[in-house]
Amino acid sequence: MKRIIILLLVLCVNALYSQTTNTARWRKTEKDSMANAFLLYEEKNYKMALPYFENIHNGHPKEEFVKYVYGKTALYRSDKYAEALQMLQEVYSKNPKVDAIEYDLARALHLNYKFDEALVMVDKYLENKHTKPEDKPQAEFLKKHIQNAKYYSGIPTQAKITTIGTPVNSKDEEYVPTISADESMVIFTYTGPKSKGGKINEALMTPDSVHGIYLEDVFMSVKANDQFQTPVSLDNINSKNNDAAISLSQDGQRLFIYKDDAEGHGDIYESYLVGETFTFPTKLKGQVNTISQEGHCSLSPDGKTLYFTSDRPGGFGGRDIYRAKLLSDSTWGNIVNLGDSINTKYDEDSPFIHPDGSSLFFSSNGPKSAGGYDVFRAYMEPTDSSFKRVENLSFPINTPDDDKYFVLAANGNRGYYSSGKAGGEGLNDIYLVETSFNSNAPVLLFVKGKVTFDGAPVESSIKVEVTSKNNAVYSTVKTIPATGNYMVSLPSGQSYKITYNYKDEKPRTFVFDASTITAYTEKIVDIKFETPKDTTPLVVADPGKKLTNEYDKEAITLMQKKISKYSTTYGKISAEGLEFKVQVAAYKTPKNFKYPHLKKLGKIEKLMLPDGLTRITINGKFKTLEAAWEHNKKVIKAGQEDAFVTALYKGERVQLQDLEKMGIFK
Repeated sequence: MKRIIILLLVLCVNALYSQTTNTARWRKTEKDSMANAFLLYEEKNYKMALPYFENIHNGHPKEEFVKYVYGKTALYRSDKYAEALQMLQEVYSKNPKVDAIEYDLARALHLNYKFDEALVMVDKYLENKHTKPEDKPQAEFLKKHIQNAKYYSGIPTQAKITTIGTPVNSKDEEYVPTISADESMVIFTYTGPKSKGGKINEALMTPDSVHGIYLEDVFMSVKANDQFQTPVSLDNINSKNNDAAISLSQDGQRLFIYKDDAEGHGDIYESYLVGETFTFPTKLKGQVNTISQEGHCSLSPDGKTLYFTSDRPGGFGGRDIYRAKLLSDSTWGNIVNLGDSINTKYDEDSPFIHPDGSSLFFSSNGPKSAGGYDVFRAYMEPTDSSFKRVENLSFPINTPDDDKYFVLAANGNRGYYSSGKAGGEGLNDIYLVETSFNSNAPVLLFVKGKVTFDGAPVESSIKVEVTSKNNAVYSTVKTIPATGNYMVSLPSGQSYKITYNYKDEKPRTFVFDASTITAYTEKIVDIKFETPKDTTPLVVADPGKKLTNEYDKEAITLMQKKISKYSTTYGKISAEGLEFKVQVAAYKTPKNFKYPHLKKLGKIEKLMLPDGLTRITINGKFKTLEAAWEHNKKVIKAGQEDAFVTALYKGERVQLQDLEKMGIFK
């Protein structure tokens, strides 16, 4: 039966040409290769059929029917587009009556950036009296893509695209990059000899070193000295089936993957970074996964919204993008389709919500594409969280081919995506995109740093609250225990409070005002919890004696210089809960001390702080550092040379540099 099917296929193709090829003189191995190639071709498995046709063509370069099918299958491999065009042009020059060859040539010309010639050829196909009416809509759609490609190629952006190179890219396949918001790690999908289980017969899921294929695995690379290191397999995640990375939370601690299950459809799974290892993946709970295919997702920076794709019934057609909300029981529900401003009757895929919380990137092969999938950006409306403004990212990010899986760093300067374009290391590679978004760059406050205890990294719980919304909890995150690192993305337009907790230590709290920022802003806040130091040296025998050991003379001088410098830069800044005092002394057990030389400079007051010391301050509180420092200089001139300004925020003593880190001094 197999031989009969192959014979009929060959005869059908041969009938397209004026001369019939005689395969009787072919070697048996060539005939077997042809049989395998045509079976794959008939099943529309063009990529797997391509190597067979290429080898046969190399052995029989004058055989027109081989050249034709080789050219057609080469249209499905981006590194073979030039050869596809050459083969099809040679066939067309000898026999322009080959069925639908104008359409194939239009595709080849389009993929090779020859847009004017492609338009001429697709029009010839549409005008051909032999073109079936039912085939014309597809040709009209191709024509629309060619016209779009011509338009976008005429208005390219300044984006620069380069491969990220080795060791991440290899001669095998690397695609679907996912990144942490600070680009410190990239997790991606790999296919090749390092795939777990080797070559697999996908139908039987059994080892097959001859005819099998490599299945997908998940690999991770981290940055050191600003370079991505050799990728490692995530063994807790990878199995002998397909395991594909699809998304990473902005802090790099929650990984989403796609898996085919035993029921024959794909679902979304999640894995958490615990210590230095990602956990065994578990299926996403709630209403996201269905009997349909859910293939990609992206988590909002607050962790409460999941954008995902599905081909479930009730959409606009093909694959659509949906939004799910995190419910009180920690499952996903309240599923909403993003609507016709995003979704079309074609396919939308690979959503990515940026750390700014309002920029949604996705790919679509609909009517606004330049061919295949294009990357689009949608802007969230602040009034109802809908997405109405959508724009094509244009050339060179988009091409006539498929452009998918675009992700963007928090700063908006660099993005990553995968492509099989020529010039890479292998079939599919990961590329770096220097975006040059300029005026459309994302706006957010990005806070990152390290939490330590006595100098060693620790796991700290970090709570983020929106102070401009009655301290509503925005998110709760944890540091990475191995490094103590953390990162938090704060969308613009609000004010925030971040509280750092570690065991029984006193929490550290900082406030950040992102209500008026107009560009990406980054703050580095390192939290250093420490074992309380022995303060015995501060205690003296005479309870009334001034504690001159709190600061020595040299330290006082340096401190006064620092206060003067900060006053010059931030002197006029005021904030709710912030006050400054001029300190003239500190005592363990104060009495009724008098300072006659300071009598004219204000009332003497006592300030008790948690360290057990009583500070003596003068002239009350000041709203700005500038006012306090001006009075401090008068106190020094009056003879109190060790006077200095101390800052209090919400009743707690803070260092001036802490006010800078907190975003109050800016």
